[in-house]
Amino acid sequence: MSTCTTCPYCGVGCGVIASPDGTIKGDAQHPANLGRLCSKGSALGVTIDLEGRLLAPTVGGFETGWDEAIGLVARKFSEAMRVHVPESVESYASGEFLTDDYYGAIKLMKGFVGAANIDTNSRLCMASSVAGHKRAFGTDTVPGTYEDLEEADLIVLVGSNLAWCHPVLHQRIAAAKEARPEMRVVNVDPRRTATSQLADLHLSVAPDGDVALFNGLLAHLATTGRVNQAYVEAHVNGFEPALAAAYATDAAASGLSADDLAVFYSMWTGTEKVVTVYSQGVNHSACGTD
Repeated sequence: MSTCTTCPYCGVGCGVIASPDGTIKGDAQHPANLGRLCSKGSALGVTIDLEGRLLAPTVGGFETGWDEAIGLVARKFSEAMRVHVPESVESYASGEFLTDDYYGAIKLMKGFVGAANIDTNSRLCMASSVAGHKRAFGTDTVPGTYEDLEEADLIVLVGSNLAWCHPVLHQRIAAAKEARPEMRVVNVDPRRTATSQLADLHLSVAPDGDVALFNGLLAHLATTGRVNQAYVEAHVNGFEPALAAAYATDAAASGLSADDLAVFYSMWTGTEKVVTVYSQGVNHSACGTD
């Protein structure tokens, strides 16, 4: 019997139909991928093979029992804490832990070892994004749907090599652009990547130059009378300080020419249905939450 499940790799959340024999296919009814799968999702069946897997603890290259292996780890931890301090021990946990697993790992490190040095891929990966959404919108919910990408007239990709990192979304945008050639795509990234091939405009910003780019955009919207004042008054807090910060920013710090900035700002202000999509090129920085 086949099982409807979710691909565990990137954050797109593609629906998968998996069979006990390892057969994998995309779920045509799933709203994320509508049956599409990238190479990683398509190869999920390979991961159920036990060949080459570590099926028992090994010490020094030799198989041993669980009690012996756990005892060795406990002794090594204890020796490090005795010779040094508890803070000399750290743990890097998995991004795929469930809540109960995290609780156990944190209790082990903070409650028993007495060290605060525990981190996980989930915090490193997306915590700055969650905090940014909370600050901007009051909730860590992404304020959009995948259908927005197909209905937009302008898509601005920021710090995102979508073609490699989220191929199914890239395919959806490419298909929408083919169906509606008037749709335009801007790729904001210091590098020219495979995603740039889809873009009508590639803005090679300086590292961290996206801040100056979007502050300049806000200032441009205000000076050209494009701000929906009624919406701002009804739904936005802190607009004036944000606008003051934008005016104080030198857009040239984006690393872009005045002509590139003018083209981008004109595309934005002349288009009603605009969607921005950012990836970890934005939130993986010292000011990622901002």
